[in-house]
Amino acid sequence: MSQSIGKPVNRVDGRLKVTGGARYSAEIPLKGLVHAVFVTSTIAKGRIEQIDTRAAEQSPGVLSVLTHLNMPKLAKQLVAGGRQQPGMSFAPMQGPEIHYSGQQIAIAIADTLERATHAARLVQVRYRQETPVVTLQPNLKQAYQPEKVLWGFVPGRTARGNPSQALAQAPVKISETYTLSTNHHNPLEPSATTAVWEGDTVTVYNATQGITGTQKFISEMLAIPIEKVRVIGQYVGGGFGCKASSWPHEAFAVIAARDLKRPVKLVLTREQMYTSVGSREEQALQVSLGATRDGKLTAISHTKISPTSPFDEWAEPSGNVINMMYACPNFEATYRLVRTNIISGCPMRGPGEVPGMYALECAMDELAYTVGLDPIELRLRNHADVNPADGLPWSSKSLKECYKVGAERFGWAKRNSKPRSMRDGRYLIGYGMASATYPVYSESASARAQLFADGRVVVKTSATDIGTGTYTILTQVAADALGLPVEQVKVEIGDSQQPKGGQSGGSTGAGTNASAVHLAATNLRRQVVQLGIKNKRSPLYGAKEDAVKVENGRLFLAENSARGETYSQLLTRLGHKQVEAMGEWDGKQPSEKYAMHAFGADFAEVAVDPDLGLVRVRRLLGVYGAGRILNVKTARSQVIGGMVWGMSQALLEHTSMDVNFGRYTNANFAEYLVPVNADIPGDIEVEFIDERDPHVNVLGVKGIGELAMVGASAAIANAIYHATGKRIRDLPITPDKLL
Repeated sequence: MSQSIGKPVNRVDGRLKVTGGARYSAEIPLKGLVHAVFVTSTIAKGRIEQIDTRAAEQSPGVLSVLTHLNMPKLAKQLVAGGRQQPGMSFAPMQGPEIHYSGQQIAIAIADTLERATHAARLVQVRYRQETPVVTLQPNLKQAYQPEKVLWGFVPGRTARGNPSQALAQAPVKISETYTLSTNHHNPLEPSATTAVWEGDTVTVYNATQGITGTQKFISEMLAIPIEKVRVIGQYVGGGFGCKASSWPHEAFAVIAARDLKRPVKLVLTREQMYTSVGSREEQALQVSLGATRDGKLTAISHTKISPTSPFDEWAEPSGNVINMMYACPNFEATYRLVRTNIISGCPMRGPGEVPGMYALECAMDELAYTVGLDPIELRLRNHADVNPADGLPWSSKSLKECYKVGAERFGWAKRNSKPRSMRDGRYLIGYGMASATYPVYSESASARAQLFADGRVVVKTSATDIGTGTYTILTQVAADALGLPVEQVKVEIGDSQQPKGGQSGGSTGAGTNASAVHLAATNLRRQVVQLGIKNKRSPLYGAKEDAVKVENGRLFLAENSARGETYSQLLTRLGHKQVEAMGEWDGKQPSEKYAMHAFGADFAEVAVDPDLGLVRVRRLLGVYGAGRILNVKTARSQVIGGMVWGMSQALLEHTSMDVNFGRYTNANFAEYLVPVNADIPGDIEVEFIDERDPHVNVLGVKGIGELAMVGASAAIANAIYHATGKRIRDLPITPDKLL
């Protein structure tokens, strides 16, 4: 019986983090460490005609300045499609071409950070400049339909039924375009790589969401045998997708350390984070809904237009979620791209689902008003009992319960459906809601569990913890499988020398790594039970394996608890200092039988100042059916973070571009606005539906990291319309748009 899974266990790494004992990739103390600082392009398109590094090289403490003229060539150009951890297909500093502003063109390396920074400023560059294309709207005529997007994994067009005919014949039509500005990830910890060589082996301390992906990337880019590359990332200060991909700076740090024969630390500046590790792209989402007069959907058509880099065809796959969310016989999704002088995009929390559901849920809200239905009732009438995309049954689905519980807890029945009808003094009050969903992904992973004679357990896997609580949930899983208190279990992660773990991305981390750890711990428990029932001196001798229980580190017979002994007593008598077992999770799901998604419903209350256009979010509520919740405290924390980020996307976040120079003008925390405590509502509620799903993995875990952000921005946008009667289809919804 589970003792700790599901309970609000405190973070096991909490003390290390608040006392500074947890070391991040830029905090590794290494003898002889030197510092690397990038020089980046000040133009968005053209070529380097001359680069003068003499002053920089003669500056005190400078050890080397690398440019495209002396940078060793990569053994393999970056390849985005099909990689385990893709980034982009273009590698800077391999030639004089400039494709985007902020492109890395030189690296100054010195004995201190200050000297390296000064040297980087001394590098002189002369360019042959060309006119760049940097934003979407003025260049829509250049849009084209690619064969595939998302590193070649998603078709440029998907269709079923006859959506054009169905739309033409639909009694009710909604056809609108919803736009989102460029968003950047902005983790508290910037991307950082520290590399140190010992002979022909390199150790790379890297801020990464995937240890084995980074290891494979370094091995391939530098033609190093993979067993000669060790990657360590035990603590990661947020990632949100930008650290799930591999980027050129990681390889450059390793090259610099090899050439200088000294450890090299390379940390991106905050400004460089905007031009070195991707973003959520600016995008226009055209959604057309066809429906009967009683609100039944007959057709959905979706076209996404977004910018991409000169060398990749990247687009968030917003059509996937629109295809599967509601029962509808006719559907099409098309991606159109505009070549621009920006770096390739990359996944950002809820990639595809966040923009797709923002557009779809706002369109559904517009449809609800058009046909005179409550927004929840409209969604219930179009509830998909099977996956519309492929006809498969759901492995589990609690969306209707999410609507019901959410409406009751939020007080949805108090809502006057007429826009601009609810007030609190001079403020306009609005209620809005939206659905949320995210697919269940999985990958292969393994773990090793070791039991020592003193009763301690150590579990090892190369999984990562990006701040979400992986250390804690894996401790709980191992403790329960072995019948131990969590205090006796230590989890070691974030090292490629440990068994291969899954990455933290796509909400795969919890289900994938917990499955591997559960299997390892379960195999270890069985191994120890076998030792007992085969040992003539054990009270368990001769018993059947399934007749033995374990609680608090003591093995005993279920029918006679007096017959038993502790792990320590058994191992000590047998003379075993330790025993260990492996667990292998193959990542395979019965996908040919079931469609696997987590679902939820988000509710928001806003107050809008009618004179100033200021929006205050007063309440947020999220209700989710996401399989088994391993730790209700860390899960709630993740969900609150996701809803706050959705609020941030709806009201604040916007990366501004200087269209003349192709340069971001607010690449800092001062001007790229994210919520502070004063912006965040004090009333944020989270509810989890008790959902059992035996199909997704061995523990029934679906993951919640992405799901928590998916519906929040749409719920807030819909609440603003309800409050004001003004439908703003462009995020962020700033005061000027409401006046």
